[in-house]
Amino acid sequence: MFKHTGQLVSLSEQNLVDCSRPFGTYGCGGAWMANAYDYVVSNGLQASVTYPYTSVDTQPCFYESSLSVAHVTDYHFIPKGDEQALADAVATIGPITVAIDADHSSFMFYSSGIYEEPACNPNSLSHAVLLVGYGTDGGQDYWIIKNSWGSGWGEGGFMRMIRNGSNACGIASYALYPIL
Repeated sequence: MFKHTGQLVSLSEQNLVDCSRPFGTYGCGGAWMANAYDYVVSNGLQASVTYPYTSVDTQPCFYESSLSVAHVTDYHFIPKGDEQALADAVATIGPITVAIDADHSSFMFYSSGIYEEPACNPNSLSHAVLLVGYGTDGGQDYWIIKNSWGSGWGEGGFMRMIRNGSNACGIASYALYPIL
C-alpha cells in the first residue's frame, strides 16, 4: 500500500480473524492466506488503529466498510520454492505474505539474532508472516519477517531468518502478494 498511496498503514489482523470465516478461515486457528485475501478482495480491510488486535477469536465481526483502508483487486502466487523470485518480489513489489513452519519453541521464544531451526520442515507450514526484506550480517544472509504477535516478540516484532537457498522453514513454499 505504501508504494501505492505514500502512507504507511498497519492493517488489522483482528479484522481478518473476526470477519473472514465465511471465506474458509478459522480465526486464530489459522487459514491459508489466499482465503484471507479473498475476503479482502470482497470487502477491503480496516487499519489496526480502527480495528485493534485483541488476541481473541470469539468476538463478532465489527467491520465498518467506511473505515476500510486496504482495497485489493486480486493476488499473485510466487512460484513454490523459488527463493530468487521471492527476493526479487520483495525488492520490487514490497512486503510478501508467506507461510512458514513455526511449530518450534525456538520460534515462539525467539528474541534476537539470525534464526535457524534445523527441525524446520518446508512442507509443514503453520503460521503466516509478512516478509518485508532481506540482508546480510557478518556474511550470513537472512530474511526479515514481521510477525503478528506484537512488538514484545523477537526484535521489536520482527525476526531475521536464515536465507540460504534451502527454503528455510518453508519461507518460499507458499508466498503471495496483493494486487492493488
